[in-house]
Amino acid sequence: MGQANFRSGPAVMADYTPGGAVTAGDVVVVDDLATVAHVDIAAGGLGAVAVGGGIYSVTGDAAIVAGSKVWWNDTTNKVTETASTHKIFGYVAPGSSCAGDGSAVDVVHKPSI
Repeated sequence: MGQANFRSGPAVMADYTPGGAVTAGDVVVVDDLATVAHVDIAAGGLGAVAVGGGIYSVTGDAAIVAGSKVWWNDTTNKVTETASTHKIFGYVAPGSSCAGDGSAVDVVHKPSI
């Protein structure tokens, strides 16, 4: 299972050429943006990553309720409500919540909020 599994909705894609191989579902931090790969991209190969839009199932680091703004923790590969140095990922979708560390939650990918 990937770090961010695409569930639904339109995703806005942008070209991306990774330095190392990227697996579908990986969250890739590009500058200040938490993006998501929808397909595998070979190292040095031209591909595309989602730069916004869509709903993704991701793992939370604690209990998180619907509507909460969440950031991507690139060290733990989880979303968190702690901004710190993390990159904004979006907000928890209505009707979704995370029971605790390791639980999945649906997040609307909106890294520019």
